[in-house]
Amino acid sequence: MTSEVSDLVLRMAERMNAHDLDGMVALMHPDYRSEQPFHPDRNFVGRAQMKANWGALLTGIPDLRAEVVRATQDGTTSWSEWHWWGTREGGEPFELRGIALFDVVDGLITAGRLFTEPVEQAGSGIAASVEAQSGRKPALEEE
Repeated sequence: MTSEVSDLVLRMAERMNAHDLDGMVALMHPDYRSEQPFHPDRNFVGRAQMKANWGALLTGIPDLRAEVVRATQDGTTSWSEWHWWGTREGGEPFELRGIALFDVVDGLITAGRLFTEPVEQAGSGIAASVEAQSGRKPALEEE
């Protein structure tokens, strides 16, 4: 990752790790659009909302860390896999993973499509997940 688009995403991660909220905001276009297709009620427009959101995260998770696991780009869009983790003020673990697509124009992030979910700390396995989604327990046949 050596292009301006990918470098901008890596700078965002560095600023998250430094808890540099103003530095993070400086990378965003004033009319930044955030879409979360898994959670459409969370969509918003504007860097002010982005600053408010990240201000709460950086305060509520004082040891928050971010990692860009891998990234690539297509034109002016960065496709990146992220991992965020830390400990909430109350002592509970925080872990989030997902994919983010960021559009970059003139050196600023203009839009993001975020596909992120909390990591299950104690999951119930694939069979329970399939049953919760379909209403049917998967029947595994011996090979």
